[in-house]
Amino acid sequence: MIVDSYRFLPRSFRPMYEGRGPLPGEDAPVWAQFEKRLAASRIALLTSAGIYVKASQASFDVEREQREPEWGDPSWRSIPSNVQAADLEVAHLHISHDDIRSDPEVALPMRTLDELVSEHMVGSATAEHLSVMGYQDRSLEDWRQKTAPQLVDWLRGQQADGIILAPA
Repeated sequence: MIVDSYRFLPRSFRPMYEGRGPLPGEDAPVWAQFEKRLAASRIALLTSAGIYVKASQASFDVEREQREPEWGDPSWRSIPSNVQAADLEVAHLHISHDDIRSDPEVALPMRTLDELVSEHMVGSATAEHLSVMGYQDRSLEDWRQKTAPQLVDWLRGQQADGIILAPA
């Protein structure tokens, strides 16, 4: 099976993002050993699908991204773990919204995490989870300076021991 990562992008984007290689300083994988047992850990989810709660949160800025195709909204949203699927919306230009609207679990598996908690595979889940728009400016300057520190602070406030990325 061939995965077309550019399926939802304009065809003109392909040359901009294919074959450029890593940015300076991105030569090795970034990871940290997970020291705590998963069954004793509090876990948060992070989706890159641009999900937000439509009644109480602003959409991610897809209008600016349409005007500036190399820009991606660096903001983030916290999603309550008890939110109903019907209360969620998607704002992302590079994925199929219909799939996520029909089953948000494909991009933000909150119910699956709840099942793992009830089966004692995971200690607990945070009361809220995180959502970002995965498509970002290649330099990631806003992410490095603003978004990432905010997310880390938020995760610490939630007493999260780990985070699972649910990429869109």
